[in-house]
Amino acid sequence: MSQSSVSASHPANPSAIDSALHVAPTQTAGVTLRSVTKKYGSFTAVENVNLEIPAGSYCCLLGPSGCGKTSTLRMIAGHEEVTSGEVWIGDQRVDQLPPARRNTAMVFQNYALFPHKTVWQNIEFGLKMAGVTPAERKSRVEEMLAIVGLEKFAQRKPAMLSGGQQQRVALARALVTRPQVLLLDEPLSALDENLRVKTRGELRKLQKQFGMTFIQVTHGQDEAFALSDQIVVMDHGHIDQIGTPEQIFATPASRFVARFVGDNNLFVGQVTGVSPNTIAGSGCVVQLEVDRIGTFLCRGQAADVGMTAACCVRSDRMIIAPYPALDPDAPNQLAARVTAIEFTGYITRVSLMLEATGEEITYKVRTHDWIAQEATEGQLVTLQWATNDCVFLSH
Repeated sequence: MSQSSVSASHPANPSAIDSALHVAPTQTAGVTLRSVTKKYGSFTAVENVNLEIPAGSYCCLLGPSGCGKTSTLRMIAGHEEVTSGEVWIGDQRVDQLPPARRNTAMVFQNYALFPHKTVWQNIEFGLKMAGVTPAERKSRVEEMLAIVGLEKFAQRKPAMLSGGQQQRVALARALVTRPQVLLLDEPLSALDENLRVKTRGELRKLQKQFGMTFIQVTHGQDEAFALSDQIVVMDHGHIDQIGTPEQIFATPASRFVARFVGDNNLFVGQVTGVSPNTIAGSGCVVQLEVDRIGTFLCRGQAADVGMTAACCVRSDRMIIAPYPALDPDAPNQLAARVTAIEFTGYITRVSLMLEATGEEITYKVRTHDWIAQEATEGQLVTLQWATNDCVFLSH
């Protein structure tokens, strides 16, 4: 299977993906990693990773550069050898098989198209190598050209196409072989914002249309939230959290995840009490004493009194109230001074500095609501939030 890259332009026919006939691979499969480790000499890039990716799902490996996500993807594809552990696709162990025998396709940022071949020939190439009959090749190439909206460009060579059109050809070449699993390494990173949003929507439509398993590497949380059924957050070669986009966004499991998914304000303190969460109906309410700031109540699971831990509250879950507060001893509130106001369109981002510590925190609000609040730079305000909007982080 040749290497390729995903779309970076509008289709020739904008409704092509919506209107194309439904197609599905002969089969799809999940991916399982069992205690997978990858070492480069003395450096461990991935360590003891265990992961179940359901068949037919869209999974994003999310994390900063160097976290091990690309090495993990390449081990699934067979482009990197597994140092130890097992890789399964469906019910077949594949870590000892060459890439061509794994029934996967890899989609890279680089186009990697054959410059001397036409669009048709590029898409057809994998089918010819697999020994597919000419009649079947013709049918499947025509089908893929319709899906990616490039029917009118079939006889052009890559040099005659825009970069975005070349990427669509590369994606079509990957999909035409009907792999069980499609692997995508940062396919949208080179696109401008508007095109990135459009293209990720088209990727999701294609995944649903083909019904196959997509596994994508990204460092963009918005991209992962928009595309995924399952997000795997990685850090320093380990999996830090696995969950749905909603779970990762609303209930980060660690300080790293809370920081990486963005717009969370973190506070470190000592656990001084644990009680049942009667509001949520499950879990606990953890009381955290934060030095020089005050008492925070947050939702979580088990916690030991006396342990050092943290909590986080999203910047959009806070509210601004006048200073001083009506009840200065109430939990989940602090005094802060507005230091900067950044208009970003629908949302206004407000930077504040805590009066007690000088620490900077962030508040986000709809611009319409911010205007109504009439707060100004330099103003001292009270920030408040609900217990269930404050997440306990044990590590």
